Amino acid sequence: MSDCGFGDFEFERRFFVDELPPAVLTEPDPELIVQSYYLAAEGYAMRMRVQSSTVLLPLDGTEDELQVLGDFASEFEFCAITVKGPMNGGTRYEAEREIDVNVGLDMIRLGGKRIIKNRYALWLGGDGWVVDVFGGANRPLIVAECERGGPVTDLSIPSFCVTEVTDDRRFSNESLSHTPFGGWSDAFAHELATGGPKFLQGFGHNTLE
Repeated sequence: MSDCGFGDFEFERRFFVDELPPAVLTEPDPELIVQSYYLAAEGYAMRMRVQSSTVLLPLDGTEDELQVLGDFASEFEFCAITVKGPMNGGTRYEAEREIDVNVGLDMIRLGGKRIIKNRYALWLGGDGWVVDVFGGANRPLIVAECERGGPVTDLSIPSFCVTEVTDDRRFSNESLSHTPFGGWSDAFAHELATGGPKFLQGFGHNTLE
């Protein structure tokens, strides 16, 4: 959530990545994130998230989110509930509140549609990026995003970003919780091969590495 004068809004651009960039491997270990979505409709979402900075769990697609919550319950140190509105040109309403981790763990166990991922963080130039490596039914999806305190313009787009998915609702986490990438990855690969990569216009002067 932005705290730079725009209130409850986030500004980000998101990109499909086909291979984990070597640069992230020189950064600190990833955070393990499990999320559950209780609402995901027409771009609106209500999410519960727990995360751990101590669990190193390679994701191979066989993960069961509930089992992970049980196995590592004591390792999750942060939880938040978040409400989001539809994405509109790289801008999205987002209101987040931190809550008790144990309450969050119980709520995730009790309901919603869940996803699991490892999140890497790195700095490239003057921008902070995160790279999400999904597990479970969303493997082998990798998504990179750049978030700022205002609109993400004049962006230097790293070479590992294959195509932009900022406005592609299929790649939103809430959509992935209901329609996992593993079920349509082949169709997307064909779409990308026939249509080629796309990058949004109207965000100033963007450069592709």
